[in-house]
Parts: sequence; C-alpha cells; structure tokens
Amino acid sequence: MMMTGAEIVIACLKEQGVDTVFGYPGGTILNIYDALYKHPEIRHILTSHEQGASHAADGYARATGKVGVCFATSGPGATNLVTGIATAYMDSVPLVAITCNVGTALLGKDSFQEVDIAGVTMPITKHNFIVKDVKELARTIRRAFRIAQSGRRGPVLVDITKDVTANEAEYTEEVPDILLRDTALITDVVLQEAVALMRTSRKPMIFVGGGATASEASEALLEFAQKVDAPVCDTLMGKGAFPGTHPLYAGMLGMHGTKYANRGVVECDLLITIGSRFSDRIFGNAAKFAEHAKVLQIDIDPAEINKNIMTNVSVIGDAREVLRRLNPLLDQQEHGEWNAHMEELKSRFPMKYDKSRLTGPYIIEEIYRVTKGDAIICTEVGQHQMWAAQYYKYSRPHQLITSGGLGTMGYGLGASMGAKLARPDKTVINVAGDGCLRMNMNELATASRYNIPIVEVVVNNHVLGMVRQWQTLFYDHRYAATTLEDKVDFVKMAEALGCRGVRVTEKEEFAPALEEAIACGGPVLIDCIIDSDDKVFPMVPAGAPIEESFDQDDLNRR
Repeated sequence: MMMTGAEIVIACLKEQGVDTVFGYPGGTILNIYDALYKHPEIRHILTSHEQGASHAADGYARATGKVGVCFATSGPGATNLVTGIATAYMDSVPLVAITCNVGTALLGKDSFQEVDIAGVTMPITKHNFIVKDVKELARTIRRAFRIAQSGRRGPVLVDITKDVTANEAEYTEEVPDILLRDTALITDVVLQEAVALMRTSRKPMIFVGGGATASEASEALLEFAQKVDAPVCDTLMGKGAFPGTHPLYAGMLGMHGTKYANRGVVECDLLITIGSRFSDRIFGNAAKFAEHAKVLQIDIDPAEINKNIMTNVSVIGDAREVLRRLNPLLDQQEHGEWNAHMEELKSRFPMKYDKSRLTGPYIIEEIYRVTKGDAIICTEVGQHQMWAAQYYKYSRPHQLITSGGLGTMGYGLGASMGAKLARPDKTVINVAGDGCLRMNMNELATASRYNIPIVEVVVNNHVLGMVRQWQTLFYDHRYAATTLEDKVDFVKMAEALGCRGVRVTEKEEFAPALEEAIACGGPVLIDCIIDSDDKVFPMVPAGAPIEESFDQDDLNRR
C-alpha cells in the first residue's frame, strides 16, 4: 500500500503497540501531526514544553516497561528534548524520540529552525538516525524500537526531514520481532565460578541496581536472596526489585544509604552485585569500597564490568535469566550469625528524624501509610528524593520513578503524568522540592488540561535544600544563590493553572489533605512548609569511604 512518510510513521507506531505519544507540534512535523489526527486510537498528550514531553514519555516507559514515545519539531523543539533524552540514557530507559527537520535540500544551510539534532544527541542515545529517504523510513523506525528495548535499554532518536514525511513509499505491515533476552555469554563455566564463590562465603551481601528492575528479575531475586540467605541492599534505581519490607532488606547503599547497609558492604566477604554500574554515589572512594570482599558482578552490559570496581567473577547477561539459571545450582545456605550481626547494626544505627513537627521524612512515612505502600512514587531531585528513597518501603519494580544518573530537577512532574496515564489503576504521587517545581511547573497546566489525577506534594523549605545542606556542612554556611524566599505562592499558582491547591504547615494537617487529594479525581498540589535547615542523613562526604557515613548525632558529638 502506498503511504506518505507521515502515514508510515503512524502505521509503524501502531505496529509497535504504541497507544500514547507525548509531544508538541511545529512546522516541520506538521505532516505527522496531520496523519495522527486521523488516528484517535493513539492518544496524544500536548505538554506545555517539549522537555515535559520527554519526561512524560520516560515516566510512561518506567511505569510499564514499554517504550515511551515523544514528538518534537525541528530546532528548539528538538533541542528541548535533550535533557529528557539524557535522563533516559543515564537510567537505561527505553525511549523513542521522533523529531522532524527541515527539508533535505535545506540541510546544512543554516535554515530556519535547523539543528543537527542527531549530532547533538549522539553521546546521549543508544543510537540515532536521520532519515532522508522515505523508502528507509519504516525500517528505521522498526530498528529504533528494537534498539531501545534490546540489551541494556535506552533512548533512540529518529530525525526525519520534512520532505520525507510528504513523499510516498510502499508500506507493508510487519509484526514486531520477539526480543530474546541476552543469554549468549551465560556459560556453565562462569555460573559454576559464581556458585563456588557463594559456597565459600561466610558473610555475603547482595547489592541490587536498576538492571534488576529493568529485567523484571524480582521473583528470581527473592528466591536467590533466600537461598543465599544474605542481606540485600539497593541503589536508588534498584528500589522495589527486592521488597523493602523483607527481613533480609538492609536499605539503600551509598552517599545517603543506611549506615547498616554501608557497614555491611565494608564487612562482607562477598559482594554479589546485580544490575548496578557502581556509580560514584555508591562507592564513594573506589579504592576502599568493599576492600575485604570478593566481588561477583551480574550485568547485561560488558562495558560495566571492571569499569569502576574490579570483580573476581562476572556473569554477563540479562539479570533475570542469570538468576533463573543460578538458583537451581545453589544449595540452601545458612548465614545466621552474619544476619544476626546485620540486625544488630540496624538496631544500633536506626533511621531517625524529629517526629515533633512537619518534616520531609514524616511526609514520606504518611504517604506510605495513607497509600498502604501501593502508590507509584515519582520524585524530582534533591533532599525530598532521598527521603522518598529512605522512608517509603517499595515492594515491587516500577514503583519508584526518579532521575538517578543525571539528577534532573524538573523531571518528576512530567514523569508522574506519564506514569498515571500508563497506570490509571494506581495512585501516582510526585514528591517535589520547591526549587524543582520552579523548573517545570508549567506542566501543571497539562495535568489540568487532561484532568490527570496526580498528587504533587511539594516539600517546601524555601531553599535549594540539598545544595544548602552542602553549603552548611562544607562551605561554612555561605548560602550563595540557594535561598528562595520570595513572593511565589504555589497554591495560587496551582489554582491559576487549573489544579487544586492546599497548604500544610502542621504535621496533623498532611494526612487529611493527602486523603482528600487522592479522592478528588483531579490534579492537586499540596504545599508542605518545612524548616529550611532540615537535612538528609545519613550522609557520606563526596569521595570519602562509605564507612565514614555520619548523621546529626555524629555532628553533635564532634
């Protein structure tokens, strides 16, 4: 069947099972929008800004495991996607960004709204394409979806010249390939090496990252942890892969991890790492990280092996498949003395905060209680993000949606809309700081336009909280450009953008406000006023060994 390039784009999206696209139209992409107009079965969400579209597509992908899709026009439309693409790249999120460029004859001539977006995004995509021949269009889009989903997932950009969207070519529908999990390098030899390490270990520790979530490895991971009988810690991206309510769970590792998780890694004799790239926020000082332990690393990406931390044994492959093959090879292990020691560390170094007033940790614990631990929690980046990681007990994958690797302020609001549209059956709450809200608060207009029932909880301390914390601890209280005391009223702003707004100043007010917000069926902002000097503890200074984790009690003793 003969179709225009624009019609081929829509047909290929339908082939791939795409039901939602986030975007913003403009001159070069108008042909695609005209074709989309004839296909109401694909829902289009017009965001307030292209960055919001990329974050919403990212949130949709993280909430479902499917590929998120966003559209943008050429020039500034395309460049406005860059932060969202980089966010997806750092966190291995499957995303296809479709942009359109000026006509082929105008490329390279500094034409109006011309940008080499393929060149711009080359370092932050798994792959990208520029399509100048309509006959290559369908094949390219299909390749983009395969690349985004296969192996270590990530974003792919397809840039299409405007003339290609108007030109015609023969289109034949195809059924998407069934993507097989990466197993080629999972050999019996390397599995037996891994088993030998575990059999001789007396103090094993399991460390779980985002790869375990991406591979849907939670069921196999639970069986594995119980067989090894080892405490489990995780990264920000690994939250929910192992249930946070399980007796073996030891909390988050690293800069703002629990003291007992950090000490467990310091003291263990075997660190079993599943789907983590060992970022600097985890190891602190690489030379002193797990220096008494052997390291077994399981990861889908060979480039991550021995990149930051040297390993003794590595298994390269999809985490779920590796664990499914390891579990039958393992005898039931018993590490009662080691687990008892970890429980003693938990009791000696509990997570604690001032419960007499409204604080970030209190807000998170109340969100957990009111939602019975079943909500999807999105966050922006900063103190509130760490509190959300520390005090909400995540029980399943895809439950915490947050920017880990890039640390993108302004991410969570768009992501929460994408997550709610993907999972209308779940309560979706975005936990934001007031600094982050200012980045992309225009997306509240998107939430109200489509009546997307998200709850925006603003942990409002009138400062850039995490930066101020560093200025307090390491810069002798020099608060350069971090104080946000001004006349901005978030409640009025939310109401002006079509949402409900509520302000909370006392701890007793928060739970009723949250319950009402969840019940109301539309977007609600809750502005929670907390102290400017509340801090996230524990904390490890940048570049220090993780055993140097400290909290307010440690500071008081000093």
